[in-house]
Amino acid sequence: MSLNVMNCTRCGKVCVRSLSGICPACQKELEYQYEICLNYLRENRGITLQELSDATEVPVKQIIRFIREGRISIVNAPNLAYPCEVCGTLIREQTMCPNCRQRLMHDFNQAQQDEKRKEDARQQQDGASYQIKDRLRNRSK
Repeated sequence: MSLNVMNCTRCGKVCVRSLSGICPACQKELEYQYEICLNYLRENRGITLQELSDATEVPVKQIIRFIREGRISIVNAPNLAYPCEVCGTLIREQTMCPNCRQRLMHDFNQAQQDEKRKEDARQQQDGASYQIKDRLRNRSK
């Protein structure tokens, strides 16, 4: 028999297992913080992330989480931006700035090309040997 309990990931208290991973008290606190941020943003559209955090006493990380979850829209808040997860540059959409995304794609493509070169070199070393994987690869082309 298994108990349907867990420790809250936020406060550590034992509670009934939930999809969110947090206890009802922490869930209520998060909703309260969300409402405070939302109401303050409605009244003060030109503030920055740090100013919002200072005024509402909600941690910057939590406000960023609200934005990324889509709960707080920054469309009508021109100065509200959050840091790129890689380099820290302020951005207004997604999780990485365009430069980091481009660098990641370049590195990924480079790794694919390197893997292809290694595979080609292996095939040349094998010479005339024919393996089942080659037959399957030829079939898919």
